[in-house]
Amino acid sequence: DICVERKKWITHEEMMQMTVIAESTPGPIAINAATYVGYKRGGIPGSVAATVGMVLPSFVIIYLISTVLDNFLEITLIANAFKGIKIGVGLLIFTVALSMLKKMPPKLLPRLIAGCACVAMLVINFLSLNISSIVLMLIAGVISLIIFAATKKGGGAK
Repeated sequence: DICVERKKWITHEEMMQMTVIAESTPGPIAINAATYVGYKRGGIPGSVAATVGMVLPSFVIIYLISTVLDNFLEITLIANAFKGIKIGVGLLIFTVALSMLKKMPPKLLPRLIAGCACVAMLVINFLSLNISSIVLMLIAGVISLIIFAATKKGGGAK
């Protein structure tokens, strides 16, 4: 929403497209989104700068921590902080899903599919399941094809 509403770097439609592209490519969505917005604003140099700007701070921090602390996640405070981060990520997923649902056309099936996808991502996040987003997209694609075939078959019988 910052890129769309506050900064007006991209349109809402571009944000939706970027979300689809970022989810379908390997890597964290924030990095893919930064690369996309950087490209839209400054071409190849913009995408490189945005990607490096997104990756470098985290990389440096994690690298420094890993050199100092061997058993970083065994520290209770750090382990609890990561649990809080997991909850924060879940809330971000939920907030983005609500925002997308509000902006979708008022058709039941697409809203139902989006809602189920949100619930699946929240369950995966909170249970710390190691399921690839590619697997989720393939499952959603198969379900969509089944629904499409069922509605076409039912629509053709009329």
